[in-house]
Amino acid sequence: MRRFLRGLCSPLLSLNPVIGAGGGDRQDLWNETIKLFCGGMPLRRHWVHFRCYDCSFTGSEAVDYLHHLLRRNHNFGPEVTRYQTLQLLRKFLKAHVIEDIKGRHGTEDFEDNGHLYRFPSKSPLKSFPVRPVLRDSSDLPRLIRWDDYEEVPQQENFAPQTSAVMTSDLWNKRHSVAIGDVHECKLIRRKEVTSKQVDQVWKSMTIAHLQSALGLETLEGVLNPVHVNGKHIVHNVFIVNKTGIVVLENKAEDMPYWVVSAMKCLANWPNGNDSKQPAYPGFERDVLKTVADYFQRLKEPLLTFHLYDVFVNILSLLQVQDMATEALQVSCLLLPPPNRRRLQLLLRLMARVCQNVHLPPLNDTIATRTLMVQMFSHCVLGSPDEMDLDELLATKLVTFMMEHHSTIFQVPNKLRRQVEEHMSHLKRAQIKYAGSDTDFSASPAFCKQISRVECEEQKVIGTQTPLEELLDGLIADKELPIKDKRKRLKQVRTQRVNLVKKILCPSYLLSFPLFFKKIVRRLPK
Repeated sequence: MRRFLRGLCSPLLSLNPVIGAGGGDRQDLWNETIKLFCGGMPLRRHWVHFRCYDCSFTGSEAVDYLHHLLRRNHNFGPEVTRYQTLQLLRKFLKAHVIEDIKGRHGTEDFEDNGHLYRFPSKSPLKSFPVRPVLRDSSDLPRLIRWDDYEEVPQQENFAPQTSAVMTSDLWNKRHSVAIGDVHECKLIRRKEVTSKQVDQVWKSMTIAHLQSALGLETLEGVLNPVHVNGKHIVHNVFIVNKTGIVVLENKAEDMPYWVVSAMKCLANWPNGNDSKQPAYPGFERDVLKTVADYFQRLKEPLLTFHLYDVFVNILSLLQVQDMATEALQVSCLLLPPPNRRRLQLLLRLMARVCQNVHLPPLNDTIATRTLMVQMFSHCVLGSPDEMDLDELLATKLVTFMMEHHSTIFQVPNKLRRQVEEHMSHLKRAQIKYAGSDTDFSASPAFCKQISRVECEEQKVIGTQTPLEELLDGLIADKELPIKDKRKRLKQVRTQRVNLVKKILCPSYLLSFPLFFKKIVRRLPK
């Protein structure tokens, strides 16, 4: 088993091992971390109670090796602490990645001491069920089209499409200007765009922008569109105060007053301390503990379980600041407004505490910056799966978000501009001609293929019939003098001949002069 793991991991082992270098999801990170640990952990013979155990290692040796491995990896970095490494090894023991020398796992607790452990005989790699494939593109939200006059339904039921065969009546209406029968036109205002349509546009375009920002061909397995609420996006974009913090309409969803007061006190120290509040040595530490207790008791991380895979995919972009910032800007728009507000206030607090030189040390052994990241990272990002790397991934991501909190909560200019242009297009007026009951803006998606003979026949029928009707009406007009009728007929013939040459078949073009002669003979002498 040991040789198998070394052979499996030999391409991954290097001076600077990279876990999930391709920016894959958390499943790849979990499996590749196990591969590197199992393939590189030094094993040797140990003696316990006069008994020899080959290919084993102590708990302290495992913590030393894995801690060194994680700190050198760009996905986790030097922020990883020894305690977080110990927590990960406890997950390894529970998932049967490792076991103690007596074969026990799951119920035992991994200890950072001289207790002996070993690798199990079976493969420790974690298997995952295959995600179902999307049925078709209709599973994804679509943009509102210009011809959508009614509210967009949640699910579309497509009716069978009928072929478009151009009849003489339709040809007459569409080409009324060309044949001389000019109808009066008017502007038809589009119905007012509903709030549901606005939400749908923001949802569709935000998801598309997120896919582009992450550099993925598809969001399958990363984000389910069902978990995206267009109302949340619109709220996060427009209902904010002058500093960009989300304003909640329902105050019951906001943080308790005492938590907000404690955060203000700590963020503006020492000016934020109310004169009515007690001031004693260690007061600032008690205030921090009050804030931490509130966030650590939340039922779900601020970035939510549904969006966990989205933010894990952003980890691979952290080395390119602009790309990571844009991806975070779009991803944070998907948060429920209460979560986005809490996250904004928390990251701003963390940044101010780290930059405040007047604030006394908040811990005797840990630097303030490291303390803030360790204390709140799990409150920001977490996985519903216990067998995961959420603590390590959260440390890396939260550190970046804390350092760039002033920009990641801005709405991307490109996304805002695209939505505004699309909404402007939806509100444009439509031109319709009097007597035309057909809306060609909603034309069929396909046309029926016809033979060449049918095409020639439709050309004749589509032009000769309405032209005959026009000339018949001119001849039947009793109020128009004969001289004027002849003059009008001559004008029609000279003005339309070029158009007829373009649209009529050659065989009909030859009979065109005879057609007018026949009409003129019908006039009285």
